[in-house]
Amino acid sequence: MKRMIRIADTTLRDGEQAPGFSMNIKEKLEVAKQLERLKVDVIEAGFAAVSDGDMKAVKGVAKQVRSCCVSCLARACRGDIDAAAEALSDAVDPMIHIFIATSPIHMEYKLKKTPEEVLAAISDSVAYAKGLGFKVQFSAEDATRSDREFLRTALKTAIEQGADIINVPDTVGYCTPEEMFELTEDIKKNVVGSSSALLSVHCHNDLGLAVINSIEALRAGADQAECTVNGIGERAGNAALEEIVMNLRTRVDVYGFDSGVDATRIMRASRTLSAATGVKVQPNKAIVGSNAFMHESGIHQHGVMANPATYEIMRPESVGIKQSSITLGKHSGRHALQEYLSEMGFILEQDELDRIFESFKVLADRKKTVTDKDIEALIAEHRTRMTEYYRLQRYVINSGNTISSTAVVRLIYVDGKVFERAALGKGPIEASYKAINKIVGTDAELAEYRIDAVTGGRDALGEVKVRIRVDGRTYSGRGLSTDIIESSISAYISAINNMLSSAQKSGVEQ
Repeated sequence: MKRMIRIADTTLRDGEQAPGFSMNIKEKLEVAKQLERLKVDVIEAGFAAVSDGDMKAVKGVAKQVRSCCVSCLARACRGDIDAAAEALSDAVDPMIHIFIATSPIHMEYKLKKTPEEVLAAISDSVAYAKGLGFKVQFSAEDATRSDREFLRTALKTAIEQGADIINVPDTVGYCTPEEMFELTEDIKKNVVGSSSALLSVHCHNDLGLAVINSIEALRAGADQAECTVNGIGERAGNAALEEIVMNLRTRVDVYGFDSGVDATRIMRASRTLSAATGVKVQPNKAIVGSNAFMHESGIHQHGVMANPATYEIMRPESVGIKQSSITLGKHSGRHALQEYLSEMGFILEQDELDRIFESFKVLADRKKTVTDKDIEALIAEHRTRMTEYYRLQRYVINSGNTISSTAVVRLIYVDGKVFERAALGKGPIEASYKAINKIVGTDAELAEYRIDAVTGGRDALGEVKVRIRVDGRTYSGRGLSTDIIESSISAYISAINNMLSSAQKSGVEQ
């Protein structure tokens, strides 16, 4: 009988800490919904003590998720534990995840605590959380660089105070697979022993070993692996959930264990996360990359057509990859779109649904087929907008390889006033951006410009992402259209609006 291991997802906590991967509360709830549908065992929803935003996010996830454990991170102090307890008050199956560093370098330079003080903090914090009636996980931060004897003592202390799970993090991705196996085996035998505590591992990818280190720990007897969708996380990221799950499932003949994750939901979770963060997965990423199931070589194509198993060790359908398109069109109702968006994991208020539906109808007029990716891009484009101070009414471009490009752009301000300006540029994009700067009265500089085709085909949506720099600060914007010039102009206006909205908020706060 194969052994079932637990999957603890920390996308919303460790993953979101990475620069450029931040999410608002609504986006976190959408990702949490997909994680619940994935049937992970634990969703680590955030770190409630660090900010009001994280407190609200953990509360929202705890209230929404009904079928798996929801965890909240806390330092080994009572204030953090109280915050976690408050955030998890509506959870069906709540858990407080307490951590403190145990390596010599962290204790001396970061914590400025003696080993004895660290042990005292572990004992007090775990006992306190258990006294509040919560399930508790304890993590020895930087465990793989800790003194082995002290690490054993720290973990034993947590178990003695009632910890349900003890976690061994390879916090800086320092361990080799052989070391991870040996360390896990030692802890399983000499620390966990006959206790009822479960053993978990949390591996980072600094040397590209997070997935194999996690699997080696599971082979050595660990009960749970912590991971993130798309492998996101601080620095080089965490062990990728999809890679661990599909390794175990594809090679169950080797490992002899599996997870309860519904792998057919993997691609949907990956895409929801990418839409929420605005960060695309690299094309050659295992399992969820756009090239993961593509075959260009003629030899490969011939083999796959004869028998997919010749070059595919997994079927695309096994991770939820399918060539699908929605049949909604300009005559479809809001209810049909809302149902489809709900299945995709998006949580929409009525006013947001109305705005997206109107944009969808415009898109449906332009495209023969509207795909999942089109809808994801449409929603992402809407959500990059803050207050819409300016919106595009029309533009006229005159461009060629023997003349200077000119652009005439007309914008409507939020109060209904119409502004129109013309400008010259080296190309149509530069000319358009100069015209917009004239209207707004800004000297914004273009810091980054990126264009992607959302889908294939002659009527593909073009998605443009820009970053502008004003007075040393940068602002992002996104535009979407089947016309790449229009996408570019919309993206720049979006960034301008975000700049103006941020300035307005700063003024209110002062």
